[in-house]
Amino acid sequence: MAEIKITEGEFRVPDGTLLYQKTWAPYSTPVAKLVLFHGFSDHIDNYHDFFMRLAPRGILCTGIDQRGWGRSVHSKADRGNTGPTTLILADYASFIEAQLTAYPSQLVFVMGHSMGGGLVATLASTQRYKQLMSTLGGIMLYAPYIALVPDQEPRHATVFLGRLLGKLLPRYQLTQEIKVETLVRDPAVQHSIKNDPLNHDTGTLEMFVDMLDRAAQLSSGRLALKDGIKSVYVAHGTGDKCTSYDASKRWFDAQTGHVLDKRYRTYSEWGHILHLDLPESRQVFADDCAAWILERSNA
Repeated sequence: MAEIKITEGEFRVPDGTLLYQKTWAPYSTPVAKLVLFHGFSDHIDNYHDFFMRLAPRGILCTGIDQRGWGRSVHSKADRGNTGPTTLILADYASFIEAQLTAYPSQLVFVMGHSMGGGLVATLASTQRYKQLMSTLGGIMLYAPYIALVPDQEPRHATVFLGRLLGKLLPRYQLTQEIKVETLVRDPAVQHSIKNDPLNHDTGTLEMFVDMLDRAAQLSSGRLALKDGIKSVYVAHGTGDKCTSYDASKRWFDAQTGHVLDKRYRTYSEWGHILHLDLPESRQVFADDCAAWILERSNA
């Protein structure tokens, strides 16, 4: 295996907030760059295994612990305090712009997992970021939060009450414990997730309401993918017990008609965290993603 250089640092977003950043890079000049945005109660180190399979192929992988998550949390009040969607999108855009500037000759692909996948889809459907997104090699969404599976959807009364309270107490924190068995099939990974102190399962009322609103707008088509996106790759497992495979496929079919270069990749019976599904399947997912990126990077 080729040597990999792993570096840690901080990234300053437009309002001055410093977010934890980590990068997995080949020692040679990269042939492409992958920017990944993680999901709810998640952090970038959870993708270490995935990045260690991509970086030897010449793909520089980088990401941040977003506001409210991972090592970007410095107090209990920070947990899940992401700010409104507009602020999250501004953070995403500034980080993407920095990666485009760092290696201007390499294509940059932006990937989002789960909540991060829904946010990347939202970014690509927002007029303000149309030009930025058109400069990318493409977007890659896996197990994106377009909708939850039916038995994970909150009750209408709960959502209604949450909206009311969210207007009065937007920073009020709630803990929404996630059953690790719904995320991944490997018992060892389940144990690791459950015992990781950085996976705090906490969000503010504002965060939860905005997350539900984004999903509703994406699934209904009120948020529509803008022109100029060069490629779209969506991957989802049929065994996902968290985000809806069917909703993801409907979004893909409805929104990518004007995108010439696209693929919807189905993983039969795989769970929500595709890159850690089962030991024997991890290289398959990494190879699929690497092939998609490298074929478009002329590498």
